[in-house]
Formats: sequence, C-alpha cells, structure tokens
Amino acid sequence: MDFGIFIPQGWRLDLVGVDAAKQWPLMRRLAQAADAGPWTSLWVYDHFHTVPAPTTEATHEAWTLMSAFAATTDRIRLGQMCTCIAYRNPAYLAKVAATVDHVSGGRVEMGIGAGWYEHEWRAYGYGFPSAGERLKALDEGVQIFRQAWRDGTATLDGDIYQVDGAIVQPLPLQENGIPLWIAGGGERKTLRIAAKYAQYTNFDGTPEGFAHKSAILAEHAKDLGRDFGEITRSSNYNVVIGETEQDVADKLDWIDAHYRRLVPAEAAQRFSETLRGGWLVGTVEQITERLTQVADLGLAYAITNFVDLAYDETGATLFAEKVIPAFT
Repeated sequence: MDFGIFIPQGWRLDLVGVDAAKQWPLMRRLAQAADAGPWTSLWVYDHFHTVPAPTTEATHEAWTLMSAFAATTDRIRLGQMCTCIAYRNPAYLAKVAATVDHVSGGRVEMGIGAGWYEHEWRAYGYGFPSAGERLKALDEGVQIFRQAWRDGTATLDGDIYQVDGAIVQPLPLQENGIPLWIAGGGERKTLRIAAKYAQYTNFDGTPEGFAHKSAILAEHAKDLGRDFGEITRSSNYNVVIGETEQDVADKLDWIDAHYRRLVPAEAAQRFSETLRGGWLVGTVEQITERLTQVADLGLAYAITNFVDLAYDETGATLFAEKVIPAFT
C-alpha cells in the first residue's frame, strides 16, 4: 500500500495561531520531512474558505503550493485532493500542471473533482451550477487535459468549455501525461467518469462504503470496456493515533477545544462527531487492523490527514514508524 500525507495549509483551520510570516516556512519544513520519510506523496486541498465553517483565517492556494513544494522537495509526489475543475479554465490548468511537473522533475499528480463547497463558489463569483453541470464540466475538463498532455494542443467545443487549438508546451515530463485522480463517489456519473479516464479513484474508506463504491466502479469499467485492474483505488482518512487509548482521547479533546474556539458550536460539534467516528482513530494496533480490512478489499493507497500536525508531529511520526511498515 502507498501512503500520502496532507500538509497543513489552513483550510481545516490547521494553521491558526501560527504567525502568517511563519506559515510557509512551517509548511515547507513539514513537506521536506515527508520527503525524507516513508510517504509516497504529499497533498493539499483546493479550497479558499475554511471548514467546518468559513472564517477569515488563512487558507493557502493549492497550485501555488504545488509549485513551491516542487521546488523545495526532491522525491515525494505532489497532489491535490482535489482540484475543483471550475475554479480554473482547464486548458490553463493543464498548462499550470505541466509547468509544475517540470519544476518537480515529473512528480505531479492531478486530483480533480466537480466541486461542492457552495459558500466559496458564490463568494468567488463562480455561481453554483447544478450537480449535472458541474459533472459535465469535469468530464469535458478531463478530455482537455488528456489532449493537452498527449498532443500539446487541445480543442473542444463542449457544452461548458470551448477551446480551439490551445497550445500546452512543453508537455509534462511524465511519459504518459500527469496521472489523473478522479475523486468522488457519485455512483451514476462520477464513478463512470473515473472508470473512463482515471488512473486513480478516491472515495469512501470504510469497509462497507469502499466495497460498495468499488463494485459500482467495476460495473462501469465493464460497461466501458476498461480493465478494472488498471484503476488504483484510494481513500482519504482523518487520523488521530496514539500509543494508548488515553493518548487518543487526549488528542481528541485537544482537537475539540481547538475548533470550539474558532467556529460556531454547532459546526464544531458536527466536526467532532465526524472525527471521533473516523475509521482511523485509535491506537496503532486498532488502526493497523482497520486498514488491513480495507486493504483486503482492494485499497491500494491511503491519504492521511493529521488534524494537529502543525502543532504536534508525534501522531504522523508514530504512524510512519509503526503503521506504514506493516503495509510496505
């Protein structure tokens, strides 16, 4: 199994209290530590407004960070989970990603999705199209990527996007273009788009949810004549890990207190309940056992978010030293 790690960028209110001038140095140091460790990849989110509620706290922009990480790491692969197709013209984004691929020496992953965070969509002037329109944009955008990275030009007269001979040079360094991660578990459309185009998918990481989404993906692949085995299935996890159950409880209490002082009580409570019910919240032994259950169902890539990483690196270190070796 491969493992990725999210680098705090502020979106999850995970840089609050860090002086603004010190946030990039902290992100760079954490990225370089991941680069030196057992992680296959590092990740950021493509969002502008914080969760679990919008605030005026910092949220650093994803593709700017991709370029910065490309220039300050050597080995680790670089991803976003996931880029919203509508936030940037896809021909332009194909150009950006190809440039970052060169800066990184061929280490970029393209996580892409239809988008969901209505508050930031409207605030930034994107409106908020219907789910069907957003998914159509995803399909058309991926077609543009594939042309651009294969041929160096892209032309599409779509319902959402129209490009006419958009030149994307140089091509990405990666021989077959930048790998596509199509994120989301929508069963009728998103997973069908993934079955058609993706090298990687990303959806529900619980055993029941993962097995169900995998079965739907397999059916779409069969319908489209795609080899299901070509598609690597991944999931994201919020991880709270400790040597003992008391260690885990103490971390959860700290996280609760952190969010209670930053967002309305109802939002903090929802986040706390979601986090406490997470599949990878527990001791080393519990987390290893739970990951094994999903690995047995075909999970090949786990992308981990340590909520308190900017303040306490012990959880990520413990995971790297005692969980990852069980799967590599």
